[in-house]
Amino acid sequence: MDELTNLKKQFYDCMPLFIALGDEVRLGIVAALSNSFSDGRQGMNVNEITQKTSLSRPAVSHHLKILKDAGFISSRQEGTSNVYFLTIEEPTRQLMELGRLLQKNFMESEP
Repeated sequence: MDELTNLKKQFYDCMPLFIALGDEVRLGIVAALSNSFSDGRQGMNVNEITQKTSLSRPAVSHHLKILKDAGFISSRQEGTSNVYFLTIEEPTRQLMELGRLLQKNFMESEP
């Protein structure tokens, strides 16, 4: 696969990441989940996330699904609720690969 084709594929593969992070509400949810770890908790349930935002539970659930589909968060069952937590290793790897390809393409195109 040539470099341009590989770069296009990597951009395509990263589209869900850009979409997930391209919304201010979702960025707020990511920040809240990040803060939950610094507060000593291991994630948050929908009610806790709803309290941190000005959204309804269904709206929070919608945004959580987008973040989960993009790989930024995961969930685990605790009692009767799901607890959401950050899982950023794979999305970070994908974005770093895209950055590497862009850098390589840029360096090769310089005079």
